[in-house]
Amino acid sequence: MNRMLELLPTRVIFAPGELVEIEVRGLESPAPLEVFRLGDPAARREVDADGIVSLGALPAGGYGVRLGDARTAVQVTDDPRATLRYGFVVDYAPGRDLGAVTDNLRRLHLTGVQFYDWAYRHADLLGGGETYDDALGQPVSLETVRRLIEACHSVGADALGYAAVYAAGPREWPRWQHDALLTASGAPYSLGDFLFVLDPAAPDWLAHFRADLAATAASVGFDGFHLDQYGYPKRAHRPDGAIIDVAASFCHLIEGVREELPEGRLVFNNVNDFPTWATAGTRQDAVYIEVWKPQLELGHLARTVDRARAVVCGKPVVIAAYQHVYDSAGAEEADRATALTMATLFSHGATHLLAGEADRILVDPYYVRNHRTEASTAGLLQRYYDFAVAHHDLLFPPDVVEVTGSFAADYNGDLDISYAEVAVHEAAVAGTVWRRITQVAGGRYVLHAINLTGQTDTLWDAPRAPHGDPGVATLRMRRMGTSLPRIRWADPDLHPELVDVALTVDGDDVIAQLPSPLRWQLVLIDPTPTPS
Repeated sequence: MNRMLELLPTRVIFAPGELVEIEVRGLESPAPLEVFRLGDPAARREVDADGIVSLGALPAGGYGVRLGDARTAVQVTDDPRATLRYGFVVDYAPGRDLGAVTDNLRRLHLTGVQFYDWAYRHADLLGGGETYDDALGQPVSLETVRRLIEACHSVGADALGYAAVYAAGPREWPRWQHDALLTASGAPYSLGDFLFVLDPAAPDWLAHFRADLAATAASVGFDGFHLDQYGYPKRAHRPDGAIIDVAASFCHLIEGVREELPEGRLVFNNVNDFPTWATAGTRQDAVYIEVWKPQLELGHLARTVDRARAVVCGKPVVIAAYQHVYDSAGAEEADRATALTMATLFSHGATHLLAGEADRILVDPYYVRNHRTEASTAGLLQRYYDFAVAHHDLLFPPDVVEVTGSFAADYNGDLDISYAEVAVHEAAVAGTVWRRITQVAGGRYVLHAINLTGQTDTLWDAPRAPHGDPGVATLRMRRMGTSLPRIRWADPDLHPELVDVALTVDGDDVIAQLPSPLRWQLVLIDPTPTPS
């Protein structure tokens, strides 16, 4: 029986000067392993057997890797925390096998892993000893937690322990109810009857929380923490009558945790964008937003990312957009929804918390209720995560600038695309091609074309119809001087390596024909002069 050919980087991210290595599995006959930097050849190795192939040390950047029909990608950077491709784990049962988990981290290049609901209780993280049931009855072995952390470290990923910043269960509540956040009628805010909410900046609570995190980091070995909240209340009163601005309390808590854990990797959950405007400037390592109603459409995701990137001070942006659609639709319809969600997020400079464990994706805010991926979904995730890594420098750097409004359409006339039968729109409009243009380092431009033809709405968490075929695109660009630009396109579903297109001159303009996108096409325009 033939094995599927697979390529897996030995690490999820590499440092400059570090040997970049690729594991080859399932090779049946000798073949070249090729490495591409934004479509251009960067390295080549002849491979005649399974095993580890060294590419040597590569300069900083993202690379696509190909051997036959198998692909992967690698990223080389001197600042690994400037990138957060976020995953999750939820199973801490004694003795579980971890090999498939580390394979998935390598396959999807996940640089941070959220250890969801690993703790004994929300207000008493380590109180259960070495083995216990968590607050909802799931078995936890701290030996397994530590082994999972070691597994993350073995491939270069950070392990972040989940910790709710202001929640106490019924057993712990009497100790903390004097710090409660109360409704107007005097009842404590709560998550059902399971957890009660308190002021995260209350001095006694914050001292306890800081000490609990520090003890956990020392005892269990986490690299940092995922600091969770529930999105409410925004303002509330305490039993002593004080009115609490919860956004300010969150900022105070994040800074307090940073003082306690100066080297820890900290990620705070801005539920439905609350309060990103306040927390983005705190000393955390990423800006993470979990989206809910009314952020239901692709355009909402785009605007949320744009708002975040405007205030994040260079931090990576992560969006938690759970694809509940897999619970109500078949894999084919749900995969189309997930592809459009990822295309929207990646093209706007954010990553997506979705995948984790060995073969799971998130369909529910209680991560234990996850979805086992089918083969089509696993292939989709790998294609899009590989594409994001290989084109990282075009998608995620903080200095990417949106220029659509000043370059596209007739009044500007600098750069645009058109289709014979399909409209192009600057927003996510069903039945059109959603076009966006950015400027990146080196004065290059990136045009994103997201195919929304065939759709009757732009909900990101709903079954999607088959994509229509917009046909061949005509790209028209105003020439800069007498020389010609270089124009290349790539598509995660059709051709993940950038490929050059032929150009023709029409007076002061240059024209290129681009193939039809399946879902998302990226076009790189380099105006660097070449001989005319």
